[in-house]
Amino acid sequence: MEVLNNLAFGFGHALTWSNLMYCAIGCIVGTLIGLLPGMGPLATISLLLPLTYQIPLDGAIIMLAGIYYGAQYGDNVSAITMKMPHASSIVACIDGYQMTLKGRAGLALFSAGVSSFIGGSIAIVALATLAKPLSEVAFLFGAADYCALMLLGFLSVSYVTTGGSLLNGLSMALVGVLLGMIGTDVNSGAERFTMGQPFLAEGVGLISVALGCFGIAEITKNLDNRSGFTPFTGKIDLWPNRAEFWRIIPSALRGSLIGSVLGLLPGGGPTIAQFGAYAAEKKFSKHAAEIGQGAIEGVAGQAAADEAAARTSFIPLMSIGIPENAVMALMMAAFIVKGVTPGPQLIGEHPQVFWGLVASMWIGNVFLLVLNVPLVRYLLSIFKVPFASLFPAILFFCCVGTYSHQNNLDDIFVTAAFGLIGYLFMRLHLEAAPLLLGFILGPMLEENFRRALLLSHGSFATFFTRPISGSLFALMGAFLAWQAFTAIRDARRPPRPPDQPTAEPGTGASDKPAADAAGR
Repeated sequence: MEVLNNLAFGFGHALTWSNLMYCAIGCIVGTLIGLLPGMGPLATISLLLPLTYQIPLDGAIIMLAGIYYGAQYGDNVSAITMKMPHASSIVACIDGYQMTLKGRAGLALFSAGVSSFIGGSIAIVALATLAKPLSEVAFLFGAADYCALMLLGFLSVSYVTTGGSLLNGLSMALVGVLLGMIGTDVNSGAERFTMGQPFLAEGVGLISVALGCFGIAEITKNLDNRSGFTPFTGKIDLWPNRAEFWRIIPSALRGSLIGSVLGLLPGGGPTIAQFGAYAAEKKFSKHAAEIGQGAIEGVAGQAAADEAAARTSFIPLMSIGIPENAVMALMMAAFIVKGVTPGPQLIGEHPQVFWGLVASMWIGNVFLLVLNVPLVRYLLSIFKVPFASLFPAILFFCCVGTYSHQNNLDDIFVTAAFGLIGYLFMRLHLEAAPLLLGFILGPMLEENFRRALLLSHGSFATFFTRPISGSLFALMGAFLAWQAFTAIRDARRPPRPPDQPTAEPGTGASDKPAADAAGR
């Protein structure tokens, strides 16, 4: 009953004209960005962060969240119709593009749209019911526990975002932590890593790091595409028959549950959820033999998991205050810019923000269903815009937004520098997401580390003797031991010899090609 009362309170805030407008803007921008290969919610949210300074906190969070889950819808459209996926829609290409080649693009798009709606709806229920109990559990966390939880976040995000290259991911996270230490130490008053530059005494701006490493770097990379993309011109007949519709529902429900669970885990999110849902369909679907050849279930399951994971990713951030992926780190940045720290006290101190966000997700879910099912053929016209014209305009408005924050030209120069650094990271195939996470969580990690040592009178044993932190460190130790074991095992495994004919001369197998050639 309490949840229903809170939802009614949230709808009271979400249904104001201003918040409805922010929700619509977020959903539309997210869908359009999801259509563009190379762009995505991470780069887009970083680009729009400067524009949120003049927007109320609840409206800003509603808009940025709409961009995130709206982009999951748009990702599926470009992946299905043109085989141009983002990381969170790779699986959609497998069956979705096969359906397009068979002239069934409309059915694939309908399946993805309806399944995304189902996945989003189930995940919103999970968000509304689980966030508050988890926030109450978070009050049991001490400084040592938060340190362990943040280190686990570094470990998991570094592993997932770099495709298993743990050393590269942790190195980038360490660089982010060091960047977060630039400025004046709040305890000693000493300046750290400022290189004698007065404007660095207050530290590097969060907007500069996020906008440079993701937004501007992404724009620079995509400027090589000067002609735009060839628009999809095939027929889009959306509506399925009854048998096809009932094939969608079970897969969507399975994907929703899988995505809702995987979205809660550190390092989780839509990318992992879609692979988990696809594997489940190959095992449990009644049409498992068709998976991979253009099956409706292959599209429906991953789309539902994709959207569900995007919603439940907010639960650790809102209830515990720990972002589990790079996009949630940017959402945390939006809170911090507004002077609010997400965590266990957020729901109690700012209920209009939390419950307004939950209610806006229901509204956005309906809005995206209408936007992405009947109007999808019109959305595809965005591919007619040349990138060489689109991205410089975006870059100009980003510079204006960055400057308007503090009316300081140094912010623009710092942002440009991080844009160059982010572009170099891309060229070197280094993932910037762990860097951003380290930059945001680094000061929090330092603060809790110092506090834990202060409370324990300088004893490091407090990190391993407390039940929560000790369990988390044991989990990290087991994970690192497994990684070391697999690395040693793979290094000792003899290299696989190249495929060569093994038959002796004159015994038949190796002589057959020569005999055939002689016969021809």
